[in-house]
Amino acid sequence: MKKHIEDHLLTVRSYAGRWIYVGILVSLLKWTVLSGLVGIFTGTASALFLASLDWATNTRTSHAWLYLFLPVGGAVVSYLYWKVGKTSSKGNNLILEQIHEGNETIPFRMAPLVLFGTLVTHLLGGSAGREGTAVQMGGTLSEWIGKVFRVKPFDRTIILMCGVSSGFSSVFGTPLAGTVFGLEVLVIGLMRYEALMPCLIASLVGDRITKFWGIHHLQYHMGSVPEFSIVLLIKIVFASVLFGLAGWLFSELTHRLKAYFTKLFKNPIIKSFCGGVIIIGMVHLFGTKDYLGLGIPLIQQAFNESVSPLIFLLKTLFTSLTLGAGFQGGEVTPLFVIGSTLGSSLAQYLHLSAPFLAAIGFISVFSGATNTPIACFIMGVELFGAEGAIYMFVGCIVSFLFSGHTGIYLAQRVGISKSELVSIEYNATIGSLHNKQERRSRSLSKKV
Repeated sequence: MKKHIEDHLLTVRSYAGRWIYVGILVSLLKWTVLSGLVGIFTGTASALFLASLDWATNTRTSHAWLYLFLPVGGAVVSYLYWKVGKTSSKGNNLILEQIHEGNETIPFRMAPLVLFGTLVTHLLGGSAGREGTAVQMGGTLSEWIGKVFRVKPFDRTIILMCGVSSGFSSVFGTPLAGTVFGLEVLVIGLMRYEALMPCLIASLVGDRITKFWGIHHLQYHMGSVPEFSIVLLIKIVFASVLFGLAGWLFSELTHRLKAYFTKLFKNPIIKSFCGGVIIIGMVHLFGTKDYLGLGIPLIQQAFNESVSPLIFLLKTLFTSLTLGAGFQGGEVTPLFVIGSTLGSSLAQYLHLSAPFLAAIGFISVFSGATNTPIACFIMGVELFGAEGAIYMFVGCIVSFLFSGHTGIYLAQRVGISKSELVSIEYNATIGSLHNKQERRSRSLSKKV
């Protein structure tokens, strides 16, 4: 039987060698099946997750006292990851590592663990997002599908990218941005075009399946777009520099707090428990629960009126502490909060419309923190329309540049330096650059 299949494959390759369209058609059919299955399973998992997340958020809002149990919830989730999770604790970075290297298996337990952990985080008031959960579930399910069909190592990397695209698309309702995100997030400055069609199929199917299950995504409006002028463009560039620095601040603060908590508390259970206690203390210190959970009301406020500059700083602090202490969840929705509230607060000083600059900040801070400017620009067009495309594009690119060689994904590689004056070693990751910087800082401090 095996020899019979191999003979058919040799025949197909022979035809493809003479007529390229035969090979293209065969590949398209293969990836339509594989990517379609990834989209179906990931879209269904995301629908379950988003419906459960709505329940968790509504339950926490209705029972304000639940946040007092955040330390206990964090300790329970950390215990499960410690005893059962193994490599699952790497989260999104494990998926990126396997796309690059392919030397480990993505365990199926990652999907239920991250689903449970994220729901506990949101039910009890941790400040976190949701894209991490969807991407991890997409990566886990695509790995499982790859095993069922016994795909080759090269195809495995593509099917994992499909899982990333489908997870992102289904959780935000942006299939085109999801497609490009799966291609762009792997290496800064480079994209793998051989995965373009598979990721597109997985992303489109994942989005449609999520909607088929009755999930609807929130809509935001940037309002009227000002007429083009040099003065307006200068204002957008200035704001975008700040958006990039905000992305840098979030990434660096989160990484440093993770390292600090890990160094201070060797036991992950105690680490998460103490982190939960600190967050409860911050709630009482600032006298508000607005910064718990996703922070969707803060985004809605930013699109309706100019807000205080303190909001983006406090959301940054709450989210970095939550993730730094080992709680589960993503970073992207909090980045949307940080970007939109920063943009809204800048609008009053730059004499611009609050929803207009909030929309640009919404995608630009995300661009700076994830190093995915093209995906973020496309997301902006999908969410806000194409009328303000030039300003959204400028925002994403400038923010991407000014966030430096850092980001929320430590396994992301740096393919091309953001400046010709800064040399980056071949195959360096954000994590390796971060560690190198830490060693340099310690060396300088010893000399002083």
